[in-house]
Amino acid sequence: MPATPVTLIDVAKAAGVSPITVSRALNEPHLVKPATLAKVQEAVKRTGYVKNMLAGGLASSRSKLVALVLPTISTQTFADMVQGATDRLTAAGYQLLLGIVGYETWREEILVETILSRRPDGVILTGALHTDSTRQRLRQIGTPVVEAWDLTPHPIDMAIGFSHEEVGHTCAQHLLKQGYRRFAMLTANDPRAGQRTQGFQVSLAKHGVSVIASHVVQAPGALPQGRLGAVKLLDEHPELDAIFCSSDTLAHGVLIEAQSRGLRVPQDLAIMGFGDLNFSEYTNPPLSTVKVDGARIGALSAQALLDRLSAGATSAPAERVVNTGFELIQRGST
Repeated sequence: MPATPVTLIDVAKAAGVSPITVSRALNEPHLVKPATLAKVQEAVKRTGYVKNMLAGGLASSRSKLVALVLPTISTQTFADMVQGATDRLTAAGYQLLLGIVGYETWREEILVETILSRRPDGVILTGALHTDSTRQRLRQIGTPVVEAWDLTPHPIDMAIGFSHEEVGHTCAQHLLKQGYRRFAMLTANDPRAGQRTQGFQVSLAKHGVSVIASHVVQAPGALPQGRLGAVKLLDEHPELDAIFCSSDTLAHGVLIEAQSRGLRVPQDLAIMGFGDLNFSEYTNPPLSTVKVDGARIGALSAQALLDRLSAGATSAPAERVVNTGFELIQRGST
């Protein structure tokens, strides 16, 4: 016969405290004295008690879950975002439900519908590009939503991020100032990379300069794709003097190929990346790049949801759109 489930009352008896104290220790541990909290935690371990999140959610109308939808966790910047959101939510007694959808909005639509069936208290989406169905569903259900990583003047609810077009503009201005004029772009086929390359091209055009060549790889873009992309670009256009990459990973591949050809970086070829990944400062020469604080974006997104939940899910947010900005870091590759 199956074992009888351990109840909250069983834990209270084992700890020598009231059921209300056990409930408070499990749901709001910061309100319980450390000695009492330790007794409850020990009783939970000893009895094998498992908290019934569904029952708690029905009683409080809160699931204590926040969903975060990402295209991938294979890149450091998105991993940093997950960690930043997790740290902030965990401290407030919430858990993160992570979903991976790639770069297709229809996949996001399917996952969001599944997530909403679990009644999360909040949802963090990556980017501002969604299907009309996703937008409508999220607005109908009334769950607080943060669109992270991008800026949009018309968010579903709240937006916390930066302008990818402005990143492209800033990189173009930097490379033009350094004296480069014969440009190529190596980019992954994801929407945000597309926004950066568009900003890059528009900024160049204002100075009468055009991109000579471009090459697109499958998102998110790995080092081998960067090197192979550089082979194609440099073979077809040996006159290039700068390559703008949609990620540091691709830029690293370009750097390896350039050095294998005996090209001096940055004298013969400048290389610009994006993301300021943990290796970028240590390549030879170090990669010039754009630094984005993914952990801060994750933490701010989580805090925005927590603030809304504290004030009431239907209350208006203090700030609907928050620009976290970015920093261009000039190193040896430009």
